[in-house]
Amino acid sequence: MSNPYNTGLDRNPANYQPLTPLGFLERAALVFPDHTAIVHGTLRRSYAAFYTRSRQLASALAQAGMGRGDTVSALLANTPAMLECHYGVPMSGAVLHAMNTRLDAAIIAFQLDHAMSRLVIVDAEFLPLLNEALGLAAVSPTVVVYDDPEYDGPRTPTDATDYETFLASGNPDFAWLRPEDEWDAIAISYTSGTTGDPKGVVTHHRGAYLLAQGNALTASMAKHAVYLWTLPMFHCNGWCFPWSLSAIIGTHVCLRQVRAEPIWAALAEEKVTHLCGAPIVMSLIIQAPDTVKRALTHDVQFFTAAAPPPEKLLAEMKDAGFDVTHLYGLTETYGPAVVNDWHSDWSDLPPAKQARLKSRQGVRYLPLEGLDVLDPDTMQPVPRDGQTMGEVMFRGNVVMKGYFRNPKATDEAFRGGWFHSGDLGVVHPDGYIQLKDRSKDIIISGGENISSIEVEEVLYRHRAVAVAAVVAMPHDKWGETPCAFVELAPGHHADQDGLRDWCRAYLAHYKVPGRFVFGRVPRTSTGKIQKFSLRDKARALEDA
Repeated sequence: MSNPYNTGLDRNPANYQPLTPLGFLERAALVFPDHTAIVHGTLRRSYAAFYTRSRQLASALAQAGMGRGDTVSALLANTPAMLECHYGVPMSGAVLHAMNTRLDAAIIAFQLDHAMSRLVIVDAEFLPLLNEALGLAAVSPTVVVYDDPEYDGPRTPTDATDYETFLASGNPDFAWLRPEDEWDAIAISYTSGTTGDPKGVVTHHRGAYLLAQGNALTASMAKHAVYLWTLPMFHCNGWCFPWSLSAIIGTHVCLRQVRAEPIWAALAEEKVTHLCGAPIVMSLIIQAPDTVKRALTHDVQFFTAAAPPPEKLLAEMKDAGFDVTHLYGLTETYGPAVVNDWHSDWSDLPPAKQARLKSRQGVRYLPLEGLDVLDPDTMQPVPRDGQTMGEVMFRGNVVMKGYFRNPKATDEAFRGGWFHSGDLGVVHPDGYIQLKDRSKDIIISGGENISSIEVEEVLYRHRAVAVAAVVAMPHDKWGETPCAFVELAPGHHADQDGLRDWCRAYLAHYKVPGRFVFGRVPRTSTGKIQKFSLRDKARALEDA
């Protein structure tokens, strides 16, 4: 039987428009044209100017031949130009490819070729890197150079077009393009490529629209919130916050470099209400000299999405005026799509218990339709016992379109009608999920599975441990055994015997690391620990 409510009630321009976050900026400029949208050093830019410049960028790109489906790459720091790219590039119909500024030239060349980039907007600081990459790439994109006034380093001579000149050539009244379909691509972001070539994650206007609003709801962002850019905008498009801030007519405080002094200055002087980052950013804030720290007159929301912060770091952040919330997600889910939603009565629990609760990844964002931990073979949910491990899986409108030009990887990622994250986790009786490891990071010793995260959590409780990372080391008898890489906190000391005794007090004997290696623990540009590098080091240590 046909549905009578569908008869003669069709979509038309009056009742249907494809969803896109680009309209958030248009509305902000219409309703609050004079409100400060962007702060960058001495620069203060209103929403009216932000919208006008974004339209000019879209117009200039269109005049340069960019259109629907073309790729425009950006190799930029957290600057106003990067914010303008998040609007101006898709307003032209093109797809934004924000590149990690800390990658080497070979990887950048791979991305430019794979994404078929036709134009690159590059910060003057990174022009030598881009030139090296272009020497390796097959594509020959047009280059536009952004000369940031806050950059005080050397400039490379170039005959490429200047960003401001390029922008000025555009029409400030340009009739920007809405997507023809809300499932049209808005951006492509590349995975880290630790197990092969990076994969191009394609995201769409609908998902960006939904997650941008989901951020505002999840982060309890009031109208005119002030957001500090400690999270790289090239990382999952800044978790969609470039679009979130326009939805709530907030203020972007740009930060070219993540350093303690400008962070504390912005917190105090700009009255920052929200910021995001890995635990290393928290450590940077807390370990700043007293001469740099400022007394905060308001609470600041800090969102972290890497390894669970140590209990002592959470306590120090709380004392300094920060409320830390743990998030979880992947490039394939537009950034975080899971939140450790805090219950008010949990705040009455002892600090150690609170820290254990905060270490859980949590429950799904409002825009995410499905989140579960499933047996990857049977695709059935694991018991809600906090013990049985399975693979964390997602489904819904904030899951990527797929991997660009990689149907095999796309089909595998979506096997069984769920997005397979590759993360192993458990579900607690209250429905909150908790990660136990990446599938490739699980340590199998004598047939027993060892969660590297569990061992790391024990190490983080030791007052001398600032950073801990545990990987598998080959073992003649047991196959594998844990190897711990440890970065000590300033002014503290620990040795192998002391840390081994500490672990024995909290872990089963087979989970205790067989070796401890002291020194700086390598991280990616977004603060994630480079476990692939540590696994190589562990194998080398065993072979030595």
